[in-house]
Amino acid sequence: MTITSSKNNKASIDLFLLFTAAFIIISAGIGLRDPWPADEPRYALVAKQMVESGQWFFPFRGDELYPDKPPLFMWVEAFFYWLTGSLRFAFLMPSLLAGLFTLGLTYDLGRRLWNHRIGIIAGWTLLATVQFTLQAKTAQIDAMLCLWVTLALYGFCRHLLQGPDWRWYYLGFAAVGLGVITKGVGIIALLVFVPWFFARQQQWRLLTAFPQKTFKWWIGPITMLGVISAWLLPMLILVHISNDPALEAYRDNILFKQTGGRYAHSWGHIKPFWYFFVSVIPVFWLPLSLAFPWLIPAWWHRLQRKDARYLLLLGYALLALLFFSFSAGKRGVYVLPLLPAVALASAALVPGLMKKVSLQKTFWSVLALLSTGLLLFFLYATVVKPDIQTEVLQKYQLNPWGLILAIAVLGISWLFWGWKQRQRRGVIALSGFFLSLWLIYGWYGYPTLNDGRSSRQLMAKVGQRLGPEGQLALVNWKEQTLLMADRKATTFGFTRPPETQLSDALQWVQQPGKRFILLQKPKSTRCIEFSPTDFLGRWHQRDWYLIDQQAISSHCKIQ
Repeated sequence: MTITSSKNNKASIDLFLLFTAAFIIISAGIGLRDPWPADEPRYALVAKQMVESGQWFFPFRGDELYPDKPPLFMWVEAFFYWLTGSLRFAFLMPSLLAGLFTLGLTYDLGRRLWNHRIGIIAGWTLLATVQFTLQAKTAQIDAMLCLWVTLALYGFCRHLLQGPDWRWYYLGFAAVGLGVITKGVGIIALLVFVPWFFARQQQWRLLTAFPQKTFKWWIGPITMLGVISAWLLPMLILVHISNDPALEAYRDNILFKQTGGRYAHSWGHIKPFWYFFVSVIPVFWLPLSLAFPWLIPAWWHRLQRKDARYLLLLGYALLALLFFSFSAGKRGVYVLPLLPAVALASAALVPGLMKKVSLQKTFWSVLALLSTGLLLFFLYATVVKPDIQTEVLQKYQLNPWGLILAIAVLGISWLFWGWKQRQRRGVIALSGFFLSLWLIYGWYGYPTLNDGRSSRQLMAKVGQRLGPEGQLALVNWKEQTLLMADRKATTFGFTRPPETQLSDALQWVQQPGKRFILLQKPKSTRCIEFSPTDFLGRWHQRDWYLIDQQAISSHCKIQ
């Protein structure tokens, strides 16, 4: 009893430390910044408009429907905005919770497939990996997608490796459905059945034995379709009875253009096939990616032993990686849902790898390179060539030098700690650096970078110019400008050509009232005669102007 009690106490302490650290790291800085481009202002704006308009089912961006993504993530963000009334708090909550739940699922699956220690190692490995924590601290859809994919994998592995457990099998398919109505590619979790089928045919070890035929297998896909239909059917019905061409275009766009059409014929973020292998995983999966030269042979050895745990986890990750690589359009965040599976497949090998001196030296050397590189860059920009500071401030409205110095000092501190240890604990030193880096980034970096990354300063200046009675319209606008406006602003579409928006805005500004248009300098200025007082300043590498009807040229014919 005493030994069992001691083990339980240690397990509780391990879990407490992991999840306390995770909560502090991921939540650090919440409330200290606004949504930042590229994606955060868009989803925050949609969520804010849901609450303010009461129109929750169909997402709007300004006066246009937003068909690029299903609405689940924006519903959750809108819920927290409705609950708290604080956009600065609400917009980061979905990713925070998704990160913590993903971490919990990763730990528990590691515990069940191996043991408590491996589960804890998997959790720390995931938390220390740059991309996971970065996305958990970012208000993009991908952290929530990662949660649903991980939940699906959790359910499938519980069933396929430790079952039969049909309830977890059904829950896995329900999670796939939630992934689909979060972001269409949530269906990638089903790729785990490909290596499972192969392993079953080849009689690999540790697989669950199932009856040859049972109708229960079909309940899973039916459950997935039921979850998807909970959003899809009401949407189709509402569009059908509306007789609204805009809603019909929304339906066609989100069901066809943004799914198969986007995958097969991408129109943005075009990258070569090897992009994830060369440009994303080596950098954004640090420090885990540094261990791949040692992990890959060890994985191969486990696969030769026909260990189905590794085949299912790594087979899913590899197939998903190939799935994303074959599409021309690629973004680094696409591979985030693969990370928990790779962390799990790595965790059981970490205790053995920690004994390898070559691995420890590699991690320590990378930390030395990062730390000294940052310090030298800081000294170069502040001592050798101080003009860089002025250039960065004028071009990006950023003053990041204190942040860079703080990160460099942090890295050097971990560097010396690792050097003083007997076996040169390079793995712990580099991992500790990345974990503690997020505290500086959140508590110091957020307020330091916010003015340069958000439109708060720009829109505050607009508000001062307008006064309490001024009415505002936006032309060729960005989501962060409408989001940060201190009053209701008129827009003339988002995806419409800027020239068309401007034509409508010039008609609007001539109506009675104190009316102003915020815009970037258009390509053709034949209808506008800018005066020096119209110029607001430069933000986000763009020149911004605030004009009224006095700026309209007398030679302009507005149609």
